[in-house]
Amino acid sequence: MSLKYSIFLPLGVGGELASKDPVETYETVAQIAQMADELSYETAWLPDHFITAQPSQAALFESWTTAAALARDTKRVRIGHLVTGNAYRNPALQAKMASTLDVISHGRYTFGIGAGWHEQEFRAYGYEYPTGPERLRQLREAVQIILAMWTQEEAVFEGKYYQVRGAINQPKGVQKPHVPLLIAGDGERVTLKLVAQYADACSVQGDFAAIKHKFAVLKQHCEAVGRDYQSIRRTALTLCLISESDEQARALIPGGELLGFPGNVLSYGLIGTPETIRQRLAAYEEAGVQELIISFFDAPGLDFTRRFANEFIMKQ
Repeated sequence: MSLKYSIFLPLGVGGELASKDPVETYETVAQIAQMADELSYETAWLPDHFITAQPSQAALFESWTTAAALARDTKRVRIGHLVTGNAYRNPALQAKMASTLDVISHGRYTFGIGAGWHEQEFRAYGYEYPTGPERLRQLREAVQIILAMWTQEEAVFEGKYYQVRGAINQPKGVQKPHVPLLIAGDGERVTLKLVAQYADACSVQGDFAAIKHKFAVLKQHCEAVGRDYQSIRRTALTLCLISESDEQARALIPGGELLGFPGNVLSYGLIGTPETIRQRLAAYEEAGVQELIISFFDAPGLDFTRRFANEFIMKQ
């Protein structure tokens, strides 16, 4: 297995887009995606949020319009959502949007979806925020509708939460048999079972032991439903900070819990010297990760993005 490297684009979720000029700010994001394109990163992944993690007046771009723009601002790199929030848009509409984006990108789009988690964001924008189990039940119905919209001439679905009655979706996209579907989250009883049943890819977070365990659970779900485990692309999100010593790198991190990464990100993130990072990349690969999605600590700067590519992508 050869590990692929992707970039998690800074759309402003962490308040990192501090520029007062919105046009200049977007061009900075576009420049990062274009660098990913040129430096052979696999995918440029976009988060889907409306307000910053700690609510502020900092810039935060809407992900779908941004993804469409970046699809035209790049030529080779794949474009993906990590991940779109199911409750924010009707699933039939989501399927239509994804199909259109796949055409706009000439077949370079991956549709990532999750149940949603940011309660304050839901309520600020007027969305209901059901319990976790109910959001997952909604997600189960949504992915069935999305797949039907991508594969059937007229989609029909009668669920508790969503109904479509003869919905037509043309064009359906470029990729065959359909746009790749990624389901994010590592809940062992429901989310990973949904991955085994419906998804082409998954995305998890955590230390190496946790990731390895989650993939083992996914494999069990695949066996239970008669799915080939190897047909599911396995991705993981991590953080990167390259420095001249491990101590210097660790000193810059305020704490994993402040960055949205589970546990102690110092123990598994790509944090330290190139040699330390090389060892961690090997550990991710040994855990079963096929595509590593990297959030660069200096974003929206470009230094780490360029240096990582020079050290670990261009030399492969």
